[in-house]
Amino acid sequence: QVQLVESGGGLVQAGGSLRLSCAASGSIFSIYTMGWYRQAPGKQRELVAVIDTAGSTKYLDSVKGRFTISRDNAKNTVYLQMNSLKPEDSAVYYCNAERGFKGYWGQGTQVTVSS
Repeated sequence: QVQLVESGGGLVQAGGSLRLSCAASGSIFSIYTMGWYRQAPGKQRELVAVIDTAGSTKYLDSVKGRFTISRDNAKNTVYLQMNSLKPEDSAVYYCNAERGFKGYWGQGTQVTVSS
């Protein structure tokens, strides 16, 4: 079992920055692929960024060059640095931990970008 707690969301003006954090507990953090997803009202949840156990990363095309995912295995934490935010980035952001067929979710944190 893995427990995930997100933090760092909030209200920011377009062009601003936020850093999301996801603290994990309950298992060995370093063995999990970690991801950030988001879901806007009326839309499906989408994968924003993922980082595997070796540190390799992948991003949604619309956030490439603006968002950076990173992990600190010593702190059992994954981060999402979001720069040059746009109104269309507004959503609830969820942290995900995955290994094999098992996946775990956090409760989500709201990000709202005003124009």
